[in-house]
Amino acid sequence: MTDYDTVSADVEHEEEIPEDHPRYQDLLTRHRIERGVEKGITHLQGMHAEGRGSAFDYLLGEETIPSADEAERAAAAHLLLADRPVLSINGNVAALVPGEMVELADAVDADLEVNLFNRTPERIEAIADHLREHGAEDVKGLEADARIPNLDHQRAKVDADGIHAADVVVVPLEDGDRAEALEAMGKTEIVIDLNPLSRSPQVAEVPIVDNIIRAVPNVTAHARDLADADEAELRKIIQAFDREAALEEAERRIRDGEL
Repeated sequence: MTDYDTVSADVEHEEEIPEDHPRYQDLLTRHRIERGVEKGITHLQGMHAEGRGSAFDYLLGEETIPSADEAERAAAAHLLLADRPVLSINGNVAALVPGEMVELADAVDADLEVNLFNRTPERIEAIADHLREHGAEDVKGLEADARIPNLDHQRAKVDADGIHAADVVVVPLEDGDRAEALEAMGKTEIVIDLNPLSRSPQVAEVPIVDNIIRAVPNVTAHARDLADADEAELRKIIQAFDREAALEEAERRIRDGEL
């Protein structure tokens, strides 16, 4: 039997966290964010954002609820139908799911693009190197030769042949103002966010209210399951997804779920 009281949140390697620990995913994400800060890929502000997300995940029961799984399947269908899909990577995403994002990009033939609020050349290069260490062959975001209209901060900077030209964009752990700006450009947005009331999921075509460490592998699994589906089947999945109902179910689970 595992003595959970002896498991510290401050571990050197995530393998030290027992997978049967009742708060395994929370300990895992905390560890990855801390290591991300140490490696220079995650900003200190990302630790605050992760803590806020952890609270919402606790209220959701730390599980993928049925509407989130439906959203993840719809997201896979959108990505498989896309002409130019792009997965946006910020510091927290790079720390939490680097290999998982690379696997998703491979499954749906998408580009990976680094996009940061607190943007420095050093952080951009560190995140790109981190993704390459996890199997990425090509990482966009270093050129930043285009801008998203109506944004003044650093995250307006994108690659002309990346996010700026994309038709479908996955924007995990995204702030609402940029999500709104991308939506205004006419892009199909897939947002991963644990707060169904925040602006990002509210404007997304596909709001996934789930922990990113569960959501990204789930989308990948759905994409692989749908790899041989024809266009008609993929469009049927997209049309059947009810974004308002998904947001309502997530909010209801947070308000009324048993802890």
